[in-house]
Amino acid sequence: MDTPGSQSSLHRANLERVLRAVRMAGSLTQAEIARSTGLSAATVSNIVRELKEGGTVVVADTSSGGRRARSVSLSGDAGIVVGIDFGHSHLRVAVGNLAHRVLAEESEPMNVDVSAEQGFARAEALVERLLAQAGFRPDKVIGVGLGVPGPIDVETGALGSTAILPGWTGIAPGRELSTRLGMPVHVDNDANLGALGELVWGAGRGLTDLAYIKVASGVGSGLVINGQIYRGPGGTAGEIGHITLDESGPVCRCGNRGCLETFVGAEYLLNLLNASHQRELTLSEVVRLAQQGDLGCRRVLADAGRQIGTGVATLCNLLNPRRVILGGDLADAGELVLSPIRDSVARYAIPSAARQLSVVPGTLGGRAEVLGALALVMSEMGETGAIGHVTPTAGTRS
Repeated sequence: MDTPGSQSSLHRANLERVLRAVRMAGSLTQAEIARSTGLSAATVSNIVRELKEGGTVVVADTSSGGRRARSVSLSGDAGIVVGIDFGHSHLRVAVGNLAHRVLAEESEPMNVDVSAEQGFARAEALVERLLAQAGFRPDKVIGVGLGVPGPIDVETGALGSTAILPGWTGIAPGRELSTRLGMPVHVDNDANLGALGELVWGAGRGLTDLAYIKVASGVGSGLVINGQIYRGPGGTAGEIGHITLDESGPVCRCGNRGCLETFVGAEYLLNLLNASHQRELTLSEVVRLAQQGDLGCRRVLADAGRQIGTGVATLCNLLNPRRVILGGDLADAGELVLSPIRDSVARYAIPSAARQLSVVPGTLGGRAEVLGALALVMSEMGETGAIGHVTPTAGTRS
């Protein structure tokens, strides 16, 4: 056992810092590792050499700023992680390794009224199928990340009452799925995972402060502060969809009136258009028609953008993020929605906060949440466990 403060304890702590930095970035040069960990170049070089000899990392020649450099990434055999994303109308599962390579991924439609029991059974079957497809046994899995469309109570792990899936309220999905799979499961709401996915793989790479806003059936946001997801003491931070815009407005599923979600959620937007188009549309169809020049769809999206921008302005005034990333179905509308968002931010946000803010679409599309689920496992897994899990030499899949 290492004695706290001893040389061996310090060495292990430094090794853990290097592993975490590489695991979250996917690949870093040794200079980037030194900057992100605060360790000296010599210390990083020695640790990388040790990890390489043990088969934990692989090192490849690359270039950085026009200079030769060495890129460090985790070995593909260092461990397997699973991501699961439950949505209003879909189930998506991905299997990846700690080197940030997605090995298998699949999505299938799921009815919003499906019971939690049915949902878990389908997720379990899909995980088993994708692991077999990727060629890995279940005991190779380090952990599972699970995304659900609603707030998670940090004390009980139960899904809150404002969840999009009506039959799931009060159920602890992480505990239920862990029992089924026999694997550790880390659970978070889908907006937080979207933020984490874009932070690690997408439009938020290199930033430490951002907000990810997902607009689809509901509206939620994931907040990244100092490089970490901020959840709040009760796990409900980022519920931007329940900012009150009109106290006399429509009744929201949260019990209040006039929440942002009641003016920009899919049900509200589609109801505005179904009569004029004489059929029931989907949000994706509205976006497509707007891009083709449909004036009614363009107007509805522009109005939604202005309303979303009001909420973004509030975020700017409170948190002053560097970037807001729009995800969900409305993100595909591009400037038809982004431009009105920026207009509202310019009007309602503190000028200095508005000047520093960029509003951009996510780059991961519908994969943001499931990739964020993979990143969640990487961020939550214990460093000591990670070191213990890695074998001295590269192993086989079976």
